[in-house]
Amino acid sequence: MSHRIKAAIAAAFAVLAVPASASAATKTVNMGLPTSAQKQFQSAGADVNDFFPHGTTIHVGDSIKFNPTGFHTVDIPNKGAKPLGLFAPAGTTAGVLDAAGAPFWFNAQPLLGFTPALGPPGLFGKKATYTGAKRVESGLPFAEKPKAFTVKFTKAGSYTYYCNIHTGMKGTIKVVSKSHSAPSARADLKTLKAQEASTLKTAKALTKTTVAPGTVSVGASGKGGVESFAMFPATQTVAAGTTVTFSMSAKSYDVHTATFGPGDPENQPTSYLGQLAKHFAEDPVAPSQAAYPSEPPGAVGSLSPTLHGNGFWNSGVLDTASTTPLPNSNSVTFSAPGTYDFYCMIHPFMHGTVVVQ
Repeated sequence: MSHRIKAAIAAAFAVLAVPASASAATKTVNMGLPTSAQKQFQSAGADVNDFFPHGTTIHVGDSIKFNPTGFHTVDIPNKGAKPLGLFAPAGTTAGVLDAAGAPFWFNAQPLLGFTPALGPPGLFGKKATYTGAKRVESGLPFAEKPKAFTVKFTKAGSYTYYCNIHTGMKGTIKVVSKSHSAPSARADLKTLKAQEASTLKTAKALTKTTVAPGTVSVGASGKGGVESFAMFPATQTVAAGTTVTFSMSAKSYDVHTATFGPGDPENQPTSYLGQLAKHFAEDPVAPSQAAYPSEPPGAVGSLSPTLHGNGFWNSGVLDTASTTPLPNSNSVTFSAPGTYDFYCMIHPFMHGTVVVQ
C-alpha cells in the first residue's frame, strides 16, 4: 500500500473520529416571552420578565443568539463586575412649574436619563465574543424591530447575564468543554415549554390578586418574573379624608408610577398626562414631573381637583430593587369627593379609579 493511500485512509479516519459536538453550534435565547406564547399571556393581561430558556448549556466555542422578543437588554458583565443601571444623572432639573405656576420641589434635583452605555449603536444585528475580560452589552432596543445578535463563548464556566431595564431579570449560561455533554435541541425545547407552562399558570393566578383596604397594588407579580399589568383593585370607593397607599408588588422586576391628573395618556396624547407619558417613552431624559414624586420626601399630598392647579399627584417611579434609590410605595390623602382616575406613566394602558364619597 502506497504512503499516499495510507495517508488518505488515516485522514478519513481522523475526520470520522471527531464527535459531532466538536463543530461550533448556536442556541437561541429569547429576550422575553417567545413570540408564539405571547398571545396567551396577553389574554391574561400579563408578561414575563425573564429569558426563555432561563438557563442554557453550550460547549466552548459555541454561540448564543439572543432574540429580542420584548423590551429587554442583555448585559453580560466582565468577571467581578455588576450589571449597569438603567438610569444615570443627565443634568439638573430647573424651572419646572406646576399648573398653578408654583415650582416643584424637585427643581435642583438630577435629571434622570438612560445610562450612556445603553445608548446607540448597541449590539443588535451584530456579533460579539465573550471571554470574561470585557462586558458584552446589547444596549436598549430602540429600533422598531431590533435584530437578533450573537455572542460566542470561548471559555468554560457559568455566567449570569442581566436585563438592565428590569432589575432582577437574569439568565444563566453554562459553558462546558467539548468532552462534556450538552442538552440536545429536543431537550432544550422541552425545558422551554415547561417554563412557558409554569409562568402561564402563574399569570392566570395573578388575575385574582387581592389587597388590603386602603391600598392599591400597582401591578401584580409572581415567581419567574411574571407581571400582571393592571391596578389591583381596578376601582375602589373610599371616604373623603382617607389615605391610600400605592405599592409595588413584592416580586416585581418592573417599574411603575401611579399618577393622577388631567387626561387619559393612552387615548389623549395631547393632555397633561398624555404629554408626560409621551416624553417618558420617547425622550432620552425622563420628564421630572413623571420621574419624581409630586410631593417632597416625607410629605403626604392632599389630593383634590386643585392640587398643583390641575389635580396632579404622582407617586414617582416605583420599584422593588434594593440596588436603586427609588421607593416601592407612596401615599396620598383624598381630601375632596369625586372620581379620580390614575395611570402608570411608563405603561399608560394601566388604569385605575378611586371614587371618593
